[in-house]
Amino acid sequence: MISQIFKDARAARPEVARLSDAKRNEILLALADAIAPEAEAILSANRMDCDRMEEGNPLRDRLLLTPGRLEAIASDIRNVASLPSPLGRVLSRCTRPNGLEIKRVSVPFGVIGVIYEARPNVTFDVFSLCFKSGNVCMLKGGRDAENSNLAITALIRKVLISKGVTPDAVNLLPSTHEAAGELLAAVGYVDVLIPRGSRRLIDFVRDNAKVPCIETGAGVVNTYFDKDADLKKGSDIVVNAKTRRVSVCNALDCLLIHSARLGDLGSICSGLGAKGVLIHADPRAYAALEGSYPSDLLRHADAESFGKEFLSMAMSIRTVDSLQEAVEHISEYGSGHSEAIVTEDPDAAAFFQREVDAACVYVNAPTSFTDGAQFGLGAEIGISTQKLGARGPMGLEEMTTYKWLIRGDGQTRP
Repeated sequence: MISQIFKDARAARPEVARLSDAKRNEILLALADAIAPEAEAILSANRMDCDRMEEGNPLRDRLLLTPGRLEAIASDIRNVASLPSPLGRVLSRCTRPNGLEIKRVSVPFGVIGVIYEARPNVTFDVFSLCFKSGNVCMLKGGRDAENSNLAITALIRKVLISKGVTPDAVNLLPSTHEAAGELLAAVGYVDVLIPRGSRRLIDFVRDNAKVPCIETGAGVVNTYFDKDADLKKGSDIVVNAKTRRVSVCNALDCLLIHSARLGDLGSICSGLGAKGVLIHADPRAYAALEGSYPSDLLRHADAESFGKEFLSMAMSIRTVDSLQEAVEHISEYGSGHSEAIVTEDPDAAAFFQREVDAACVYVNAPTSFTDGAQFGLGAEIGISTQKLGARGPMGLEEMTTYKWLIRGDGQTRP
C-alpha cells in the first residue's frame, strides 16, 4: 500500500509541475473557501485527537484547532495564492565567448516529504506551499493528530478533484513507525525530506534518512536584556516572547540579564508571574526575584536549565556581566534558531547582530515573530537552522531548486 502511494505521488509530478500559476491560485483559493463549510467536520476530528491527549500536556496547544485558527489558516492559504510564483525565475544568465547562452532557472523539487508531529495546521501549510511551488507533497503526520490529518487531507483531495487536478498532489502516509521508515528510505520517489518536530524526531530523521534532508531545528531561544535596555519595551518583549504560545519553537527559553539591571528584574518578570511562568534562576537572579516573584514559581537553576527547549510555561534566567558574556552563552547553549537583544545602544545592537550565529537575530523585538507569515512568506514549511541551502523560515522560494538551460547554434567543444 505504501509503495503504491509513493508511485502515485511520483506519477503526479509532471501534471502538478505543468499547471499554470493561475490554476494553482484558483485551487488554493477554492481550498481556503472550503474550510469554513467543512469546519465542523475538521474540528470534530480534531476533538477526537485532543481527547486522547492529557489536558496539561503543552503539546496539546499545537494539536488544538479552533474556528479562529481555521480562519487564520484560510487567510494564510489566500496569502500564499497572492504571492508571485517562485517558478521560472531567471536566477542568472550569461553569454559565453563561444556564443553559448546559459541561464539558471528556478524549478520545483518534485516530491517533497514532510514528517511532523502533533501539528495538523502543518498539513494545510505544507500543501499550500508545495502546490504553489509546483511540488507534490508526501505527508507523514504523528499518531496524535491522525484524525485531524485525515479530515484535512480528504478536504484537500476533494477540492483537487473538483478542479480536475490529480488528488495525488497531496498524499498522507499512515501514522505508523513503519511508514516513517519507508519514507526515510524512499530513494527515487521523494526528492527531499523535511522533518518538523522535537529534537529527537529531527535527529532521528537526519541520522537515518537515505533521502536528502533539510534539517529544521529545535528552538533553544535566548533574549539578552542589556544594561542600556528600555524597561517597558524590554518587559513587553520578554512576556510576549515567552507566553504568546509556549509550545512553538520561537518561544523564549532563557532570559540573559546584565548584572547592572538586576534591580529591574522584578519589574521585567512581573508579567511572567501573572501568567504562571515557572522560572529557573541562577543565584544572582534568584536573589533579585526572591520576595517579589511568586515563590511557588521560582526555582534554583541547575546544569539542565540552560540549553533546554522548555515548550511549556517555564524558562531560565542567567545573569551576565557583559554583552560579550551574553554572546558567549548563546554560542554555547543556543540552537541557531532565533536570538534577541533589548538595548538602546546602537553599537551593542550592531555587535549582537554581527556576532550571534543564528538564523534570525532580533533587536528590540520578540522572537515570536520568527514565522513565515510574519516574514511575508505567506506561510512556512519549517524553520531551518542549517547553513547549507535554506536558513530560517522556509517559504515558496525555498521550495524550489534550479536547473541550467543552455542554448547553442552548433558550437562544438575543441
